Amino acid sequence: MILVNQLQLYAKQILNDYDKKKPSVLFKNNINITVADAYKIQSLVTELRIKRGEKVIGYKIGSVKKQTQKKYGFSHPAWGRLWENELHFDGAQLNKNNYSNPAMEAEFGIKFKKTLKPENINLEYILDSIETIHPIIEIHNLIFYGKKPHGAEHISNNAINAGIVCGAGVKKPKVNEITDLKLIYDKKIKDEWTDKIWPLDVMSKIEWFVKEQAKMNNIIKKNDLILTGAYGPPIPIDDVNLIEVHSSLFGNVSANFK
Repeated sequence: MILVNQLQLYAKQILNDYDKKKPSVLFKNNINITVADAYKIQSLVTELRIKRGEKVIGYKIGSVKKQTQKKYGFSHPAWGRLWENELHFDGAQLNKNNYSNPAMEAEFGIKFKKTLKPENINLEYILDSIETIHPIIEIHNLIFYGKKPHGAEHISNNAINAGIVCGAGVKKPKVNEITDLKLIYDKKIKDEWTDKIWPLDVMSKIEWFVKEQAKMNNIIKKNDLILTGAYGPPIPIDDVNLIEVHSSLFGNVSANFK
């Protein structure tokens, strides 16, 4: 077991590297930590960021597919925090130099209209608590330096989240409405999914996530934004500039990377 003092040193270096736009350099040293240690590091980094004035505005759920979990050595989905200073909106102009191998995912995000009560948690209650659903571009620093399967490195680096671009929200549709989701690079479809059912396919891991947070006395609050999990992997943008996400049910969002 790694001592708290060592985890605190790791957290400080991870944040320092992130601030320098050189994430995950720590893992070049092949440090040996568990996924449980990695979540502790993520929480310690969170404390450091809050202490200097940053604000958590929600969470991302990742690695929702079993094959992705196996790739990273997980037995369940992953999660990370979303930060107010890394929240961008439709039409955002962003700089590739602020990221390390920037890679995008198309996602849905849900915003809550009230603070959730842990004792009431079930899917129906969660659905009743939703204010709006948003199309999301999730930005990742797709970089790993440590040994495979990279699970602990992934979690230590906030599930490799580097920000989001959030589209305008829409109210909840009726149950069993169908949507598609497209990730588009410079007007060419890079990845797409069809016949996704609301809420079954969109909300499949939300109840699990909310219950996991409640175990840690981490309550999902009014106005928190939760990314529900991507259907495909993050795709590097390379020399692409215009990123778009389209959903027939939940709308569109775009960003330009220069």
